[in-house]
Amino acid sequence: MDKVRCSWCGKDPLYIEYHDTEWGVPVYDDAKLFEFLILETFQAGLSWITVLKKRENFRKAFDNFDYKKIATYNEAKFNELIQDAGIIRNKLKVKATISNAVAFMNVQQEFGSFSNYIWKFTNGKPIKNSWKNLTAVPATTKLSDEISKDLKKRGFKFVGSTVLYAHMQATGMINDHVTECFRYNEV
Repeated sequence: MDKVRCSWCGKDPLYIEYHDTEWGVPVYDDAKLFEFLILETFQAGLSWITVLKKRENFRKAFDNFDYKKIATYNEAKFNELIQDAGIIRNKLKVKATISNAVAFMNVQQEFGSFSNYIWKFTNGKPIKNSWKNLTAVPATTKLSDEISKDLKKRGFKFVGSTVLYAHMQATGMINDHVTECFRYNEV
């Protein structure tokens, strides 16, 4: 018998692998949190599968998502990135990634780690929702609104409430696997 999964991952093997092994698993590692922040930023206005298919290209283009290196990118590196057909070449999103790396390190300095900062919004524990189907899952919540507003105040760009909610789902701050999904009780 086939496993029951959240319907959004469909039949695409890449999507299924992502759903089964990463999505909704709590992430406390700053490097991984930053990677998801970059990917969610580029996903804004696009489908997640578009970004997922380019993930390894992003990894290569953005120095393995090393925020310390990204924070030092200059105009030449910026121009190189917007010419890279392997990634999404949105000038504003590339600029945001560079400035977000700086803001990310400022948060680390203030809170000891980005993880300490972001997880304080859920008291360090995942929020477990109980959605029966995909249509019940919201795109934003009061909490994603609050975090988005706070990140913007700290200088982050492309971190609207929808992007933040997707980031919270991806990094396991929220368990939004539907109750029928085999991963619901695993994460």
